[in-house]
Amino acid sequence: MWQSSPPGSIYDYIRVASFSIGPDGLIEQWSRRAAGLFGIAADEAVGKDPVEAFMPSELRTDGHRRVGEILDGKEWTGLVPFRMPGADAVHGLAELYVMPSETGSGERAALCIVVDVRALRRIETDLAASQAIFGQSPFGFVLFGTDFTVVRANQRFATVFGGQADDHRGRTVDDYLARPEAERLTATLKRVLETGESVTDLQLVGTAPGDAESRHWSMNLYRVHSGAGRPVGIAGLATDVTRRHIAAREAASARRNLALLNEASARIGNSLDLETTARELLDVAVPGFCDLASVDLYQGLLTGDEAPPGSWGSLRQEPVGGSAELRRVAFASAVSDALPVTVPDSIATEGHTDPPALGAVHRYPFNSPCAIALRTGQVKNVPGDDRGFVQSTLAVPMVAHDTVVGLVQFSRTKGSEPFGERDRALATELAARAAVCIDNARLYRREHERALILQRSLLPPGDPEAAGLDIACRYLPGNAATEVGGDWFDVIELPGHRTALVVGDVMGRGLRAAVAMGELRTAVRTLALLDLEPAEVLSALDEVARGLGTPGGSTASDGLGGGAQWPSRASHKSRDADLSEVYLATCVYAVYDSVTRRCTFANAGHLPPVVVEPGEPALLLDVPPGMPLGVGGEPFEEVEVELKEGALLALYTDGLVESRDHPLDEGLQALRNALVEPALPLEDVCDHVLATLDTRHGEDDIALLMARIQGLPSDAVGDWQLPREPRSVGRARELARSQLIAWDLDDLVDTTELLVSELVTNALRYGESEIRLRLLRDRTLVCEVWDAGLVQPRRRRARDTDEGGRGLQLVGLLSAAWGSRRTPRGKTVWFELRLPDGQPAAERTVEQLLSMF
Repeated sequence: MWQSSPPGSIYDYIRVASFSIGPDGLIEQWSRRAAGLFGIAADEAVGKDPVEAFMPSELRTDGHRRVGEILDGKEWTGLVPFRMPGADAVHGLAELYVMPSETGSGERAALCIVVDVRALRRIETDLAASQAIFGQSPFGFVLFGTDFTVVRANQRFATVFGGQADDHRGRTVDDYLARPEAERLTATLKRVLETGESVTDLQLVGTAPGDAESRHWSMNLYRVHSGAGRPVGIAGLATDVTRRHIAAREAASARRNLALLNEASARIGNSLDLETTARELLDVAVPGFCDLASVDLYQGLLTGDEAPPGSWGSLRQEPVGGSAELRRVAFASAVSDALPVTVPDSIATEGHTDPPALGAVHRYPFNSPCAIALRTGQVKNVPGDDRGFVQSTLAVPMVAHDTVVGLVQFSRTKGSEPFGERDRALATELAARAAVCIDNARLYRREHERALILQRSLLPPGDPEAAGLDIACRYLPGNAATEVGGDWFDVIELPGHRTALVVGDVMGRGLRAAVAMGELRTAVRTLALLDLEPAEVLSALDEVARGLGTPGGSTASDGLGGGAQWPSRASHKSRDADLSEVYLATCVYAVYDSVTRRCTFANAGHLPPVVVEPGEPALLLDVPPGMPLGVGGEPFEEVEVELKEGALLALYTDGLVESRDHPLDEGLQALRNALVEPALPLEDVCDHVLATLDTRHGEDDIALLMARIQGLPSDAVGDWQLPREPRSVGRARELARSQLIAWDLDDLVDTTELLVSELVTNALRYGESEIRLRLLRDRTLVCEVWDAGLVQPRRRRARDTDEGGRGLQLVGLLSAAWGSRRTPRGKTVWFELRLPDGQPAAERTVEQLLSMF
């Protein structure tokens, strides 16, 4: 069995045969491998001349010579062409090694070793290719044995892990990787060796010798077999994919950043509240961008200071002693619900080592990174320290329109990836977007507060009071965001304990409608003080409304000397812009006389008033609506109604009874149904109406003015007719004295007698027909003198030589108020005195007394 070889030997890969030549030059022995190599059995080869049997004819002469030399005792090695015997002879080339030998009888013979050169050349080629691939590859090749030690490694592998390639023989994976990664690779090697299944793209993380940075490798593993098919180890091809991993990480970071910016666009700025906007920023940043975050806003910004930019956050101005006062308005944490126990000293606030609590007002030290960031508008990176769990912090100023509104801090805890340049850019972008939203919220709040001031200034302050009326009112703006609109109501006290009740609605909403409403309301008050009839008030108000839609607020044409001038191009543009804003309004104007309990109505396109008399259902008053204010060209009609004691009068705007979900008629009927209990306190009636009706508050403004009729009692009125004769002056004084004594107003007797005497005297001198004197007692004392004359009294300053002309000056000096108004049959001159409150009356100064002379 000498020709047999164990598994895994060299003879598994090359073809080797042997035979012997006897002293006669003929084949004496023929091995099994020779039979396999040449395809001739031993019984066919033994006894034949090898030169004649295997060599080509042209080489036989030289072959016989060589055989003779060998039998003479010479060794020989060389390449010998051969052919297989038979018709289909196969030519080949063999490497022959001939060794002289001796037989048992001392004769010379030869032993021949034959190797198939083709197999050797194939092995040489395979080895050369394998060596080239293994040694020259830019990738790390390593061959593990069945015991998982390194059998062979190429130079590229050695370049990464140090030394020469042969130095790595016998090493294990523990010599290259940390324990978790080494255990994972060892388990994978065992699986590949046992199953034969290859593994591709096994991701490993480690560090090369002398390199502190982590490296990433991708490794492919497959089982290696011998020529006989026996597993001899595991081959590994390792590729450094650190750059690819970094690129993938950067791409993932870029995608994350884009996603965060997209989320920030959708989630930040949905509210016009400063604190809410700050919380929206942190909802986006934590935990998608950082582990901890906080927002500080300048205290001056939160309190609504109207100081110029720079007083609380200009890039060019900051208090010398440190940052201006800030308030912590938002905090978020993905680590814990509580604030961190410690923070780096560099971001601590003045007087505190812990971060400020939510809502706390604080300052940053002058040289701290946070204060520097606020001063310069630049991002500052604040490293953590060993005491806390914060790895690093980005202090990012929130800049909007070159003004710093606050500071946002993004922190990552230890173990998280540190902030990079991309993170700084993203943090700056997030802070800038939030800053713009916060600045918009600040500007909105400022305009909102101004609009509220305007709105409130245009509505009656507090609870309106009027003689002979119990009044309650409600105003609900349709746009809850701005709280300004075009609806208004007003209660105007008129002479003679009369009251004007007004409800109007400017079409449109917002600040422009509120401004138009303010102009109309002011006009109504001015016209009411002229004591015009309701229809006259609306006619004049219509002219005012039409003037709002023309350049300069006037309907008159401009010109000099009666000649028209051509307007400039700028004036044309102004006119076109102004005319594009058409102001239309509806209004109901009512004047109530508490003495007669009569109310006179005039309506300009408004909804009808509602009256509820005791024990009766609510009724819509039939007041001709007329055209809205601003249309012009149509007169307004008046309707006078006598109201019963305890009756309820309701004036309102269409937002109370009209919506897109139900028609106006249904809303009016619902309002009438809601006024079924007029005896309730008036405030409760208002609340009941608003709670009962489906107003869909928010779609339109709502104004509601309700008044309960409480006429003056008969014993609070003194009314007398006086003949047109001089003795009526004395009679008037007597009547006034008697009435005041009956009312227990003795303190007012002297003043009243004097002023009544002056008014009656003027009526006799300048008036016509008989004279009427009336005293009214309510919250004040009112004295009225009526006559048929049309000439209105005019107060003037008397000259030193004048014997008269000081009566009206005396009236103005001694009364709380005085005036005159037209009546259907003449005029009425009146004055008003405050009722005594138990305190002595203030004495007149010398200047006041001398002003009459």
